[in-house]
Amino acid sequence: MSAMFQSLGVANYRLWFGGAMVSNIGTWMQRTAQDWIVLTELTQHDAAAVGVTMALQFGPQLLLVPVSGLIADRFDRRRLLFVTQALMGLLALGLGLITVFGVAQLWMVYAFAFGLGVVAAFDAPARQTFVSELVDDRQLPNAVALNSASFNGARMIGPAVAGVLIALIGSGWVFLLNAGTFAATLLAIALLRTDQLRPAKRAAARRGQIRDGFRYVRGRPDILVVFAMIFLVGTFGLNFPIFTSTMASVEFGAGADAFGLLSSILAIGSVTGALLSARRDRPRLRYAVIASLGFGVTCAVAAVMPSYWAFAGVLITVGLSSITLMTSANAYVQTTTSPIMRGRVMALYMAIFAGGTPIGAPLVGWVANAFGPRWALGVAAASGFAAVLVALVWMRRAKGLRVNWDRASRFNLAVRWRGDGRDVETATTEIAVVEAESTRSS
Repeated sequence: MSAMFQSLGVANYRLWFGGAMVSNIGTWMQRTAQDWIVLTELTQHDAAAVGVTMALQFGPQLLLVPVSGLIADRFDRRRLLFVTQALMGLLALGLGLITVFGVAQLWMVYAFAFGLGVVAAFDAPARQTFVSELVDDRQLPNAVALNSASFNGARMIGPAVAGVLIALIGSGWVFLLNAGTFAATLLAIALLRTDQLRPAKRAAARRGQIRDGFRYVRGRPDILVVFAMIFLVGTFGLNFPIFTSTMASVEFGAGADAFGLLSSILAIGSVTGALLSARRDRPRLRYAVIASLGFGVTCAVAAVMPSYWAFAGVLITVGLSSITLMTSANAYVQTTTSPIMRGRVMALYMAIFAGGTPIGAPLVGWVANAFGPRWALGVAAASGFAAVLVALVWMRRAKGLRVNWDRASRFNLAVRWRGDGRDVETATTEIAVVEAESTRSS
């Protein structure tokens, strides 16, 4: 099996991957239908209402981070995932029923979004770290990247299918279909070969465990930089439902099918980025920095595209750069974190990644309402550039920074920090330069 798909050689990972793929398609169908009914059926194209829905769905991950990560470290993650996935399926069922029977109101959608957010707060760190129990450490970066490919591959299929189904049978049936897809994940969890799992060492019950997670991250400046980058881009940049729905409906006067197609086109780049990440032997911070720069540039270009299809074409590069950033950051944090702390650290990661949405989504939605969706994309572009600036400032100030010229006329920048009793390279950026020999000599 090629290096890109090496994790699929593990039977348990194949089961998990297959179940997650089906469930992810349903999840993207629901996200598309939920954003669409809020924007077009329950409000008069109110982008801020879409932002509030996103805030309620992702906010609990920030509020519950002190306990959600500890639970992932303390309890059996397989059983925990069975419970959270079942609850998420029931919530999708409830949302579908009130929509099909025509009694859905905006506050009800808000309530279901919040309920889903609470369950997801406990599901996310367990799901992110459960991958390390399915494959060995050498295969972990590849498994993380393939998970991203699965999630974004579903993004290609789910929104497009949802757009067609919304037009044909209505949003409520899309929610009900998503409820049924959770059965695939539950079946996959039930069929896992427990004797082949690699369960992480459980954190012992004692006082101060939550503080230990914060203390561990505080002692890792490289992880703090990653968190800062993820917060900026996750808060102000990854509000794709707002961007695509408002660009489709307001700027281009398109319907639900065109909105769903934009999400699928965005996912083409995302899947490409995830598969390219799967080929790398280990994650490096330089990939995250370069991807942040690419995200800023491509969002800026998307904001000025004059037509629907020109905008759709640029979305491919937006998806590629954004998923490269997310995958590189996720794999880097997981592979460099002590296994016994991984649940708490990943809970912090997910809280920062998704928890910024309550701040960013309403703000970006307000910008789209007040100034137009193109300016909202400008905010996204600025978040990518700001993330690059944070990384470069840290690289410049970090202890152990080395700058040198080599004979190949490449400028090498390396940063090392001491952690866990060893020196570990946190970032290396090589920038090719062409200068006159006299300039280099000076």
